Amino acid sequence: MIQVTRLDGKIYWVNPHQIESMEENPDLTISLLSGKKVVVREKPDEVISRIVEYRRKIGINQEL
Repeated sequence: MIQVTRLDGKIYWVNPHQIESMEENPDLTISLLSGKKVVVREKPDEVISRIVEYRRKIGINQEL
């Protein structure tokens, strides 16, 4: 799980394996495979870095 911050400041945890796409308009909207959308404060590069770090921790060393 990776940590993100909703616009209201609440911490939220997302399973990065469930992320289908991300769109910046101007806030970052993360779309999950379930159809749920989460709008967060982080920039796309921050979320991508957290995903890469998470994958390293669990032993997945593939490039995104």
